[in-house]
Amino acid sequence: MKMELHDLPEGVTRITLAGDLDARGAGEIDLQFQAVAASRHKVVVDMSQVGFLASIGIRTLIQAVKANNGKGGKLVLLDPVEAVWKVITTCGADAVLPVAHGLDAAVAGVS
Repeated sequence: MKMELHDLPEGVTRITLAGDLDARGAGEIDLQFQAVAASRHKVVVDMSQVGFLASIGIRTLIQAVKANNGKGGKLVLLDPVEAVWKVITTCGADAVLPVAHGLDAAVAGVS
């Protein structure tokens, strides 16, 4: 799992994830991902390059949202692929994980 950070205008941080968010992938990014989510107020997580999402990956995302919200921030998932979106909705995580389609919508969702 690869993780890249990009600073966008208006204090928005874009985290781009690429690879599978399974046990291995979640383990590779978890500490850094949680730290960024907890320390930034406006976070967009680009999921467009995540091909697989396991339950441990859902846990990682939910913990990041909770850490971010606990600091008064907002975190939105951007453009999950169909297979990932299906996992999120099937397990009901869409009630906790805000999702936006398109970067403009995601930035508006954290602003």
